[in-house]
Amino acid sequence: MDKTITLGVTDLSFHRVTASLLMHIFNEMGFEVTRVYSPHQDNFKKLQNAEVDLLTSAWLPSSHGMYKQDVEHVISLTELGQHYAPYALWGGPDYVPIEAVSQVSDLLKSEVISTMQPTIQGINAGAGISRFSIRMMQEYGLTEAGYRFLTGTEEACFSAFEQAVNNKQWVIVPLWKPQFLHYRHHIRELVEPKGLLGGVDKAVLLLRDDKKHLFTQVLLDTLNGVHFSNAIIGALDHQVCRENKPVDEVTKHWLSQHKAIYQPTVS
Repeated sequence: MDKTITLGVTDLSFHRVTASLLMHIFNEMGFEVTRVYSPHQDNFKKLQNAEVDLLTSAWLPSSHGMYKQDVEHVISLTELGQHYAPYALWGGPDYVPIEAVSQVSDLLKSEVISTMQPTIQGINAGAGISRFSIRMMQEYGLTEAGYRFLTGTEEACFSAFEQAVNNKQWVIVPLWKPQFLHYRHHIRELVEPKGLLGGVDKAVLLLRDDKKHLFTQVLLDTLNGVHFSNAIIGALDHQVCRENKPVDEVTKHWLSQHKAIYQPTVS
């Protein structure tokens, strides 16, 4: 049996962490893994075109549901595991008084407009948080109030937030969990009563059904039992992104210390 698989990875730090954990698990199952890194929508397109066999991690149903539907017009998919429970948010540093800013509509207060950084720096346009944020700008009239939402790299987003915090400036960051900024900073989430941020998803491994023959049922059941958490991924993400440790070493060490969460089965 062919023991080589290609894993599509959304090219963001916490997705790379999760993919590294899974790579070690696949290796212990006897598979050789090639990782292919792409932006969100390109990642799903490669899954659709059979350029990758599996994809990690799809956020369903809100953030990546429409991309999954596009793939399933071509090939059926199997969802495996629940790597964590992700959700999108808008937040700010906890030194911004809660009585001044507790929900998104508070950004329209004149005293908040005069103090808050007007630029809300996001990540790439294909991310769920970016799509949600663009709609929020419209629904809440934030552009008319003088704010602007920008897409960009994840480092542009994170650096803009950290620089503002270093200067004790008021700032809004369009973010999500799991993400390493939560490990280092106390970020208070803004209440968003219109439900524009999509709610809590589940992060899963997607397998093309025409590749299921590569796995025994025991291996599929094992993969379906793989569960991490927002806190675990966020902490590992911090080690890689801010402590500059090699991702595969970080994840291999973590797995060696947490055999109870995952015990690989070879078959």
